[in-house]
Amino acid sequence: MDDDVAINQIYEYVEAVINVDISAVDDVQREPVRVRSLMRSISRNISTQANLSTLRADMRGEEESFSEDTIASYINALSKLHVIEDLAAWNPSIRSKTAVRTSPTRHFVDPSIATAVLRLNGAALLKDFKTFGLLFESLCIRDLRVYAEAIDGEVFHYRDGYGLEVDAVVQLKDNRWGAIEVKMGDKEIEKGAKNLLKLQSMIDTEKMNTPAFLLWF
Repeated sequence: MDDDVAINQIYEYVEAVINVDISAVDDVQREPVRVRSLMRSISRNISTQANLSTLRADMRGEEESFSEDTIASYINALSKLHVIEDLAAWNPSIRSKTAVRTSPTRHFVDPSIATAVLRLNGAALLKDFKTFGLLFESLCIRDLRVYAEAIDGEVFHYRDGYGLEVDAVVQLKDNRWGAIEVKMGDKEIEKGAKNLLKLQSMIDTEKMNTPAFLLWF
C-alpha cells in the first residue's frame, strides 16, 4: 500500500477499537476517552515491564479517576480483542537464588497500533530514536511469535532482580530454547552479547538444556 493508505487504515482500526469494539467484546460500556488514554500510555511504555501503577501514573492529568482495577479490566478487554498481547516472563532453572521478575512486557499485537495511537509517521519516528528502538523491538517480538507458533513454540522475556534482562526467549515443547537480544546501533552489540552469555552461565544444566542458540539482531 501507499504510505498514506496504510496509515489511514491503521488509524481507522484504532478508532473502531476505541469507539465500538472494546464495549462490544463483552457488552460492558467503556468510555472512549479512557480507552484512548490507556492505549496512549501502553504505547509510551511499549517493550517495557510497566505495571498498572506505572500506567496509571503515566495517565495522570488525562484520567485522574482511573483506578488500577479499572485499568486491569480495560487491558483484559483489549486482550480479548487481540489488540494487546503482553509477553510473559520466562522462569528457567538457574544456579543462583536470583529472584526472577514476573511482570509481563507490554506489547500490542502489532506495533503499528502504537504509532497510530501516538499519531506518529515514519518521519516523526526517525527524529525519536528511543521510541523507534522500542517499536523495533516490539516488531521483532511480533515476528518471533509468528515463527515460534509455527513450530509449536512460545516466546518469553527474562529479567531478574539484579537487572539482567534478555529481550526474548524462544522455548519449544521438547525443552529446546534460545535467547535473543534486540539492539539497535553498533554500540549495543557488545552489551547484548554479554547479556546472553551471562544468562547462559546461570542456567542449571542438570535441570534443563543449554541454549540451542544465542542471537543478537
